[in-house]
Amino acid sequence: MRLKDKVAIIVGAGQQPGETMGNGRAAAIRYAQEGAKVLLVDKNPDWAADTMKMIEDAGGGGQVQAADITDEADCKALAQACVNYYGRIDILHNNVGRSEGDDTTVNMDAEIWDRLMTMNLKGMFMTCKHVLPVMRQQGSGVIINISSIASICAHNSIAYKTSKGAVNTMTHHLAMENAEFGIRANAILPGLMDTPMAIERRAREQNVDRNVVRQGRHDRVPLLRRMGTAWDVANAAVFLASDEANYVTGLIMPVDGGLSSKIG
Repeated sequence: MRLKDKVAIIVGAGQQPGETMGNGRAAAIRYAQEGAKVLLVDKNPDWAADTMKMIEDAGGGGQVQAADITDEADCKALAQACVNYYGRIDILHNNVGRSEGDDTTVNMDAEIWDRLMTMNLKGMFMTCKHVLPVMRQQGSGVIINISSIASICAHNSIAYKTSKGAVNTMTHHLAMENAEFGIRANAILPGLMDTPMAIERRAREQNVDRNVVRQGRHDRVPLLRRMGTAWDVANAAVFLASDEANYVTGLIMPVDGGLSSKIG
């Protein structure tokens, strides 16, 4: 097992209802499959509990922690809860982000801008802020921030792209700031993924069948004309969290079927 006896916090470990697997849930399951003890964090504890049941049904175990990462007190509490349960924190997996309400620059509502920046960027900063002292004291740790390919590719709205670009920058900073403590920090940039967050809202907003949305997204991907799945992101995360990547830090890693390499 590649993560045997590691302790992992997965922020955003639940998921909204949908036909497919979400990134946070898939990461939590894969970490547990690889032997990690997991703390599943979500604003909706019932969704996180559903993830935990899948892990337990497969013979794993862990704990659920309700937290709103836009609230710093909750971020501090989730770090302390992990220490209380397991005595350490080896992995922080930040799977948070939303784009609903985003728009073009001239049409962007300033209040929605603030909400998106708080969720997508400030929340990650605050979880890192409160986990890092534990990792520094240990002399080891891994931070994995889930960004987006939108951060480096053309995107039709401003707040999501800007916030995820800032996640990349913050990840670089975390890697350099904490290297002397044996802490690694990397970001994963998912491309077009077949997840509930990606498909359900677009089908609802466009008033079309889910498979119409899926086909349009499949057609844009160079590799086999197929979207990725949450398992693709989760498998990349397992590698970055494992000792196999113990010399990898500051990496901004696309998982996108070649979409970011497509020119013209």
